[in-house]
Amino acid sequence: MIADFFSLSVNNLKRRKLRSLLTMIGIFIGIAAVVSLLSLGQGLQEYISEQFETLGVDKLFVESRTLGPPGSASSKSLILTSKDLNVVRNAKGIEKASGIIMKSGVVKFKNEADIVFTFGMDEEYLSMFENLGSFKVIEGRDIEKDDKFKVVVGYNHEHGDIWKRNVNLKDTLEIEGHKFKVIGIRGKIGNPFDDNAVSVPKETLKEILNIEDEESQIIAKIEKGFNPEEVADTLERQLRKSRNEKEDQETFSVRTSEQLLTTFQNIFAVVQGVIVGIAAISLLVGGIGIMNTMYTSVLERTKEIGTMKAIGAKNSHILSLFLIESGLLGLIGGLIGVGIGIGLAKTAEYAALVYVGTPLVKASLNLFIILGALIFSFIIGTLSGIFPAMRASKLKPVDALRYE
Repeated sequence: MIADFFSLSVNNLKRRKLRSLLTMIGIFIGIAAVVSLLSLGQGLQEYISEQFETLGVDKLFVESRTLGPPGSASSKSLILTSKDLNVVRNAKGIEKASGIIMKSGVVKFKNEADIVFTFGMDEEYLSMFENLGSFKVIEGRDIEKDDKFKVVVGYNHEHGDIWKRNVNLKDTLEIEGHKFKVIGIRGKIGNPFDDNAVSVPKETLKEILNIEDEESQIIAKIEKGFNPEEVADTLERQLRKSRNEKEDQETFSVRTSEQLLTTFQNIFAVVQGVIVGIAAISLLVGGIGIMNTMYTSVLERTKEIGTMKAIGAKNSHILSLFLIESGLLGLIGGLIGVGIGIGLAKTAEYAALVYVGTPLVKASLNLFIILGALIFSFIIGTLSGIFPAMRASKLKPVDALRYE
């Protein structure tokens, strides 16, 4: 019986190909948007999670509570200092800790000038990222203890469009009026912020920028056998005491790698929710289109319905027939939408890799997203056909046969 209903529904849709296609537009546009955006979002989330896994769960990050990025604090009460760094180094459960300075400044190469983000770091800080492949130097070497006016440039300085002529090893960059020799070029990280940046010895950056005592960010490695959350809580209490600050009024934050990842995931969940909400508007329009089509179909097939009832079809049979037909409209629209969505996501991934060179834009073809989209589109189609189907099932055979 059900197989007959499906066969009859498919034949009815085939007879009205153009109308069926136009009806499904709203559905497959919405599904395509959901699938493509969620696939790209899932890919980004997986990439970030992989980076955090590589970084390790044994890291703590101490930063000033500012509205901008690390290093943007200007008030003395907000700035982290060497005193804070010593507190971190001496805290129970901390294996080692180091600070970094992050500042933007004027960088010149040949006869060109640009504003470039500059990292001031040392060997101890770099050792925290020894497992992070994208942070490694692919040409030359990294900063060492006795370096002074040496610089390691981001990937885009040699392979990007920052300068008219690409920067090579042994070239000279001028940073805030001081000449630095290029000793290394970092591998591609995947975002312009890092790939455009330059790294110099921390003490040298302090000297040329007249920084007396400041740490933009402090990163610490936790000793084996210690719980990161417990170490973070203990460190927060010690820093609060050292800085003479009250609980819930701290001018700093202490976060573990897990907490940073959770924060990112929570923000991303909200973004994905907004994406689904916007796409749902298109699906609602698609559902209304299916409802209108099914109402029209009921009017066109009134005599057919009367004939079916005259030869023994029950109200439940007519109801099932129209519900299956509307559900198929939604499902077919969903299938088309999934195909278009996957195509758009893969196109965006390819374009980002070829033209921008970033691995951040990656389509993750999650089976849950695809099946969820198909089930949802079928449900939308079925729900949209309920009222037309009920109207069709309640038609009286005599009235239906006499309908003109």
